[in-house]
Amino acid sequence: MQPDQFSDITYVRDSAGIVTLTLNTPQRKNALSGLTFHEIWWAAEHFKSDEDAHAMIITGAPDPDSDDATREAFSSGGYFSPDAFEGVPEAVMAEIDLSDIAQKKTVLQLFQCDKPIFAAVNGLAIGGAVTLVLAVADQVYMSEHAWMQLPFAKLGIAAELGSTFLLPRVLGFQKAKEVFFYPERIAAAQAVELGLAGKVLPHAELLDYTRERALQLIPPRGAGLAIREMKKAMHAPHVEALSEALDRENTALNTLFRSKDFTEGLSARMERRDAVFIGQ
Repeated sequence: MQPDQFSDITYVRDSAGIVTLTLNTPQRKNALSGLTFHEIWWAAEHFKSDEDAHAMIITGAPDPDSDDATREAFSSGGYFSPDAFEGVPEAVMAEIDLSDIAQKKTVLQLFQCDKPIFAAVNGLAIGGAVTLVLAVADQVYMSEHAWMQLPFAKLGIAAELGSTFLLPRVLGFQKAKEVFFYPERIAAAQAVELGLAGKVLPHAELLDYTRERALQLIPPRGAGLAIREMKKAMHAPHVEALSEALDRENTALNTLFRSKDFTEGLSARMERRDAVFIGQ
């Protein structure tokens, strides 16, 4: 799949070798479907193999029908609507493993990429959007209007994208369990305090700042080879454990997606009410 075939994301490389991967379905707040993750996998494939691509920035597309920066979305998380695959060619569908709900293929593809990856979180980031950032971004910067939330427990499902392995290593076990079990909004400043992000920026400065930080890690200003070797050294010891965690997450998710609690949690979310779970 070539970048000009992407429908859920855009992939643009500039003259400095910085690739901007934009989650580009603003009509659904850039929610992530199986197709989105498939396209992200292909974007990573192009990024890794392109000798003229040196760094990547992941961000979310603003709503073209709104100029209210406070309502922008990085991504609203998983997209569970049955129309997610409407119009997708059969050849592309054949490449998507619908049982890989934890997105093992995409996570490992990006986690093992030795080029620096940045996240410019321009607005709300929910569920899979947060775990995507946690799994693949080496540096995370947030707009002053952005916030995070991990609402898995409210939906009756388990966390994914390797976050059950990665989040305890960022927050510690007790805090990670608190964030998973009691899903409250995490403001941008709090995300920095927790170690989930590196800096909060004025909204209008977010992308420029992120690009400047990327330029500092790539030639001619940055020792790109040294950065890549350090990243490989840090990530390599964790690949096997992350892979196993993703397998466990997939086992849990494939069970929970058939549960009555997930159906109730999803219905409650759509109807904007509190869920009534039965533990089944």
